[in-house]
Amino acid sequence: MKILVTGGAGFIGSAVIRHIINNTQDSIINVDKLTYAGNLSSLDSIALNSRYAFELVDICDRSELDRIFSDYQPDAVMHLAAESHVDRSIAGSAEFITTNIIGTYTLLEAARDYWQSLSYQDQQSFVFHHISTDEVYGDLADQDLLFNENTAYDPSSPYSASKASSDHLVRAWSRTYGLPVIVTNCSNNYGPYHHPEKLIPRIILNALAGKPLPVFGNGLQVRDWLYVDDHARALYCVLTQGQIAETYNIGGYNEKTNIDVIQAICMLLEEFVPNKPQNVSHYCDLITYVADRPGHDIRYAIDATKITRELGWYPDETFESGLRKTVLWYLNNTCWWQQVLTDSSCQ
Repeated sequence: MKILVTGGAGFIGSAVIRHIINNTQDSIINVDKLTYAGNLSSLDSIALNSRYAFELVDICDRSELDRIFSDYQPDAVMHLAAESHVDRSIAGSAEFITTNIIGTYTLLEAARDYWQSLSYQDQQSFVFHHISTDEVYGDLADQDLLFNENTAYDPSSPYSASKASSDHLVRAWSRTYGLPVIVTNCSNNYGPYHHPEKLIPRIILNALAGKPLPVFGNGLQVRDWLYVDDHARALYCVLTQGQIAETYNIGGYNEKTNIDVIQAICMLLEEFVPNKPQNVSHYCDLITYVADRPGHDIRYAIDATKITRELGWYPDETFESGLRKTVLWYLNNTCWWQQVLTDSSCQ
């Protein structure tokens, strides 16, 4: 296949591209406008592959999208381009509305026009795969409940509201126009190449620098953690085996409180980096409780039995094995995260 991937220079998008190039014979067209969260160095290992192409394009630019569809004639779209940081959406929501809603609409219209131009046979094999988040479901007050594919949407933040809107647009384009779509909603991803503003890399890098490890509120918010390479496998599995017009929830079966995650990182750093920054006796001593995030959801938890039952996917990594790999990656890839933090290039 020829697969058009939007947001392919981002954290999950780059993992998807590396997985596809390294494990299949498919070709990739990576469409990314390279915001602060997009980093082409995350794709260095496959950048010269003949089955990979990069286009510096904003998904809100309809004429450029039309050109890309015409030039490359993709067999499928994997739509990952999105503004994704909750704190940034609270501080300023405009970019989230523009990229996540207007951008998705623009991409849907470009894809629809392209799809309608295809032969009947090619129309039947085309797939528009929209990648979303479990945050669209809102808060799980009942500790015994899990989000499933039929859970009602109840987003809490500007970010999750914009993603919920994009999900509804995709499904509407399927029902109204017949565009063959699949939607996936995933739990919290973590792993290599994660932007340092996110919880796990921020805690790792703050601890190494002897800086405070901020914890929102009481730190008892629960998230289900999904190793990014497991997610990449799941997304390709859904693209190639999933049923059109279906939704698949993807989770890691790893519910952890935020404070437990932070303490686990501290314990790994005690093992891997016993020589601490000056005036730090134990990494856990750096934990600092701060004011809670406005509208902070208490618990997310994914029921991923549908994708396991119907498509045979299951995560390979436990949280313990995935976190160990993640911490070691950041310790061994200083150049990558320093480049992100300083907007410089590796020497």
